[in-house]
Amino acid sequence: MLPSCCSRLERPLSRRQWLEQLGAGFGTLAASAMLAEEASAADPLAPRPPHFRPKVKRVIMLFMFGGPSHLDTFDPKPLLARDSGRPLPPAMRPRVLSFPNRMGNLVGSPFAFRQHGDSGLWISSLFPHLARRADDLCVIHSMHCSNSRHGGAVLEWHTGSDTFVRPSMGSWILYGLGSENQNFPGYVTICQDLSQGGANNFGSGFLPAAYQGTRLGHSGLKPQEARIPFIGDGTARRDLQRLELDLIAQMDRRQAQRRGPDDELEARIASFELAFRLQTEAPAMQELGQESRATRQLYGLDDPATADFGTQCLLARRFSERGVRFVQCNLGGWDAHNHLKANHSELAHAIDKPIAGLLTDLKQRGLWDETLVVWGGEFGRTPTCEGTDGRDHNPHGYTMWLAGGGVQAGLAWGRTDDYGYYAIEERVHVHDLHATILHLLGLDHKRLTYRYAGRDFRLTDVHGEVVAGILA
Repeated sequence: MLPSCCSRLERPLSRRQWLEQLGAGFGTLAASAMLAEEASAADPLAPRPPHFRPKVKRVIMLFMFGGPSHLDTFDPKPLLARDSGRPLPPAMRPRVLSFPNRMGNLVGSPFAFRQHGDSGLWISSLFPHLARRADDLCVIHSMHCSNSRHGGAVLEWHTGSDTFVRPSMGSWILYGLGSENQNFPGYVTICQDLSQGGANNFGSGFLPAAYQGTRLGHSGLKPQEARIPFIGDGTARRDLQRLELDLIAQMDRRQAQRRGPDDELEARIASFELAFRLQTEAPAMQELGQESRATRQLYGLDDPATADFGTQCLLARRFSERGVRFVQCNLGGWDAHNHLKANHSELAHAIDKPIAGLLTDLKQRGLWDETLVVWGGEFGRTPTCEGTDGRDHNPHGYTMWLAGGGVQAGLAWGRTDDYGYYAIEERVHVHDLHATILHLLGLDHKRLTYRYAGRDFRLTDVHGEVVAGILA
């Protein structure tokens, strides 16, 4: 029986810690444990069993940086349209506003809403392609978070904390389950914005460095140009590279014998080994020329307006089917304090066909039941007008949707008030959605912990409940 402090999903103990806990009288057991620890440290990305039977194996996150307006996309409000131009009732005015001096009257959506599919989900005219997949969506109308500022809210979505440096959700997932492909990173983010939290949004925090996200490009770079850096064709002087890595590993063993294991050093060496293996697989995985013309058209790669996000979605499918555990596609610019109609029209057009194509392709390739797709931003927008045609930040109530394995298709969950300002029924905090995503992957968010600085940490901190009502 191993000590309770060393479950398979907690931080591996060092040799010295093992000996201190087990004592000299348990030599055989201690030796066995140390060998197991060395194997874990040598391969931190090796697949690990979940806590219970999972519904899905992987996640594709479609992150809309800036905060898309739920009131103009998936959450129609007839009373808001009726009362457009009137003041917000004083009782509904929030105590904290991002820009209190710019808060105007109520303003209805400039976009028409219709019900779609057998489910009758409401979707605005912004998404004609996605509307055809309405019966695949599980729409959560009652999201809320803790911060009205981009930096804090973005960080909260990615890490569970809006104030501290914590491991990102993708890192927690990789830490809990390992990677299915030992020749490619288990967590990839494509063209992610480097502001508003920066690398902390895909970093591993206090988890070993092996679990951090691998960034392809950034928000200022076209996805077609985003590549894993310093990866060649895998043939140049590989024999010399192998000798160098073997020498580094030998030096590491000598260092461990003198001073004990060094987590950071071992993680660095593991990253060297992964980079060595990457050379054989990365170029082919990023080469979209292998895809058929029909597939490229499905994702909108034949249209300059949709090609960029379509490239991200197609890469996400290719990475996912090759065992990448967590892939994030990113599109910023949704912060429509002004010109909301023009802003949302352009951005929605850029993602509508690619996302619908991704959902279709996942089904066609038999990946649907094993993959969870999540769409949304860090918060929503206010029902009140900012300036002449904009909306302010709204963390009190907004919409995200899920699709794929493990969730009820064609479901509308929760509700905001009649103006869409506050989540009032079946409220879902970011912590709750994090707990639910982990649950679908077979991970208990209360057991997925890591001991750091004298306490056990987890993605959901001391919060979060699985949203059982959306599970299939």
